[in-house]
Amino acid sequence: MSDMQRRIEALYLSDVRGSALLIVCLWATILFVLLMTWPHIPNMGIRVVVAAAAAAVLIFNTAAILAMVNHYKEDKDFIYGLDIKNADAFRNRKS
Repeated sequence: MSDMQRRIEALYLSDVRGSALLIVCLWATILFVLLMTWPHIPNMGIRVVVAAAAAAVLIFNTAAILAMVNHYKEDKDFIYGLDIKNADAFRNRKS
């Protein structure tokens, strides 16, 4: 594996870890808010709407993040290769 491929893979894995952390934080935050507000919602109809909205937010945001990671996996040579080339050019430029 070339140095460029190792750097690309390292950036991709960093983004995968960050995405996983964001998904965990998203779920924890939404579920925490749902659990803390649940006793203060007096009407069962409103509870159903709030639970459905929370589920929709969790499902669609999780799917969007996973789709983004999948796109990065498919195109990682271009995406991260460009980032690395620009970072190297910035580092090597003369002030």
